[in-house]
Amino acid sequence: MTKLGQVASIRMGYPFRSRLEHDATGAIAVVQMKDIDDASLVHVEDAVRVDLADVKEHHLIRPGDLVFRSRGRTNSVALVSADIGPAVLAAPMLLIRPVEVLPAYLLWYINLPAIQAALAAQAEGTSVRMISKAALEALEMPVPSRRKQQLIVEVSELATAEQGLLEQIARERKRLADGILMRYARNTRPGQSPRINECKETR
Repeated sequence: MTKLGQVASIRMGYPFRSRLEHDATGAIAVVQMKDIDDASLVHVEDAVRVDLADVKEHHLIRPGDLVFRSRGRTNSVALVSADIGPAVLAAPMLLIRPVEVLPAYLLWYINLPAIQAALAAQAEGTSVRMISKAALEALEMPVPSRRKQQLIVEVSELATAEQGLLEQIARERKRLADGILMRYARNTRPGQSPRINECKETR
């Protein structure tokens, strides 16, 4: 097993010292938790924009970086899959820059339920629990060959797509069943039950 800090660099997001004020003409987008979608991808279309005079190159987000929710109900990670232009990550979120591992593989691994549970156990604090940079760096993980990493990512994506299709099929079946049962409700005389064979049409 390898520690995450050995295959990726991890740094705290940009430390804004005052309340963020949106500037529509600002040159830099500020990525916050609200800018992460349900598919764990980062978007900046509605991000707060600012001008930063002291921003350094290492502060800027690059394609392939991952952003980690260090506090909150979930400690999942999201992937910057494309060039989003000049942008910085707001603290207390953590920026993970993979070096010896595929970004998509790291996304898959950290978001596994078992790993999320292990990270939650490392959370510190009372009212607001937070995963520290040190705890994330110490996270142990298997690092197979690049070929195996890619295969794991592809199979995981197929499994996710399959799950989505199954959920869609279940919703459609429920909608069809409700429609048929509504017709029965409208056409059935009081005290009469739908015929079992007719109900099987929904299967």
